Amino acid sequence: MRLLRGVGVAAVLLCAAPLLRAAPPAATAHRPPTAAEVLAGSAAADWRALDPHNTLYLELATGRVVIELAPEFAPNYVANVLALSRGKYFDGLPIERSQDNYVVQWGDRAGKKPVGTAHRTVAAEFERPLRGLALTRLPDPDTYAPEVGFVDGFPVAADPASGRAWLVHCYGMVGSGRGDDVDSGGGTELYVVIGQAPRHLDRNVTLLGRVVSGMELLSVMPRGSGPLGFYERPEQFVPLTSVRVAADVPAAQRTNLEVLRTDTPAFQAYLEARRNRHEEWFKVPAGRVDVCNVPVPVRPAGGGAVTK
Repeated sequence: MRLLRGVGVAAVLLCAAPLLRAAPPAATAHRPPTAAEVLAGSAAADWRALDPHNTLYLELATGRVVIELAPEFAPNYVANVLALSRGKYFDGLPIERSQDNYVVQWGDRAGKKPVGTAHRTVAAEFERPLRGLALTRLPDPDTYAPEVGFVDGFPVAADPASGRAWLVHCYGMVGSGRGDDVDSGGGTELYVVIGQAPRHLDRNVTLLGRVVSGMELLSVMPRGSGPLGFYERPEQFVPLTSVRVAADVPAAQRTNLEVLRTDTPAFQAYLEARRNRHEEWFKVPAGRVDVCNVPVPVRPAGGGAVTK
């Protein structure tokens, strides 16, 4: 059985925000715009549609979870998870673990279900060359890496001295469980971060995607009673109805979403609004922000209310 190794950390949801008394007022000449005002003033070109060939629909009885995959960072893992999904490997498998302030995990606990044309294990993809990545850097220091920022909406850390870059364990990131051998994973067991960013896992586990819609369906799973939050009784397990590649789903049945591009002036303005909160409720702007406290906005394709 392959498990995600690690210890828990204190809980706080990165997308949590205090309630405002009213809708944000229009920006004025003497006050910088709020994040909501930046998004309201964004242009269509500031957004990009999800690629259906690298998007998964995880179906639960309670609804759909949309996962965007990251082939730029874990190409072999992504290809394997796509093969597993197309082979219906995940269909009927359970959510087997819910560890408070840590992860929700699903897969085949016994490790016996056939993987079809996919591979049971894939070589680890913890990091990649920094060269060739258009990293939108945060101006603030990070505890775990010399630089942090975003690439195509994914939170990324980098070390210019070594020329390496890697995805980081922010809320909603999806990774592959493994054993002690770094090459013992393959995507047959997947997890999603549901608590405060466990950054100590960075470069120790292969991250391969992120949830862009439906996190509320996973984060509310009842916590497991066993060690590391594993479920122990049959009634605790929550079955996956199916996992499908969005490109294989009829167009009329897709969840068409678009993501704020992180290589645009609009994102830079949004980032600055997150660093210095100008909503009326805030009295002391922080003047800096953590990479895992910048939720990249997602909305229905063509416009509409931001869902993340």
